[in-house]
Amino acid sequence: MTEKNAWKMNGFLALFLILLLVLASVFLFIQATAATVIIGVLFVLLAATVASGITIVQPNQARVIIFFGKYAGSIRESGLWATIPFSSHPIVSLRVSNFNSHTLKVNDVNGNPVEIATVVVFKVTDSARAIFDVDDYEEFVEIQSETALRHVATKYPYDDFDEGGYCLRSNAEEVSTELSRELQERLSVAGVEVLEARLTHLAYATEIANAMLQRQQAAAIVSARQKIVDGAVGMAQMAIATLEEDGVLELDEERKMAMINNLLVAIISDRGAQPILNTGSLY
Repeated sequence: MTEKNAWKMNGFLALFLILLLVLASVFLFIQATAATVIIGVLFVLLAATVASGITIVQPNQARVIIFFGKYAGSIRESGLWATIPFSSHPIVSLRVSNFNSHTLKVNDVNGNPVEIATVVVFKVTDSARAIFDVDDYEEFVEIQSETALRHVATKYPYDDFDEGGYCLRSNAEEVSTELSRELQERLSVAGVEVLEARLTHLAYATEIANAMLQRQQAAAIVSARQKIVDGAVGMAQMAIATLEEDGVLELDEERKMAMINNLLVAIISDRGAQPILNTGSLY
């Protein structure tokens, strides 16, 4: 089913025609002859026929014209129109709409339960598909959005501690792009265009939240320590090289190792270094 334009004419012109038919029928009824009465009745029936096809289209709405079970087209232009008589005119909104999903509990790719939710911005682009290809396009959007969200959430970990790929927490843009693409594939059958899909809620499930928080803290400490050690090694090497280049002192390998060890302890330690001064020997 594909949307097409329905036959229509100006509604005010149709109202003027109805008025003329009614006035003509009244004039004929006044004549009170058999022929004029019959013609007057025909004019009244014709006026009622034209009136049955009058419909009003609001801005950003579409009227789907159904004539005795057959799709006759759609009217998108706003205003007062006269279309096929004795047809039904269901309304389809063409406005941009939001759908906020419920908070879903799903398992990420590592099997960890997470809570996730999304907001989907969409609009109808094909009124015929929205009416005839699905029972209720708004309910269809709701169900398919949650289904797509579950599918995308199971493809990524909540957090990537190894920093080797995408994850739900750090790659929100990439996850939103994939969610939008998958939603568009699912909703195109209903004539719906997905404008945007973004995560609105993301958290570990309550039962594992505390354990995962400790894991995040441990990973952060390890990462910070690694950077501190890398910096301390570079500083120690630079200090030894500078002292030797300036000729301040000459150190054998054993004293170099001792000096490097002292520098590393002083730089890496959480507390301030407390040096021990050597004042000489008793002998």
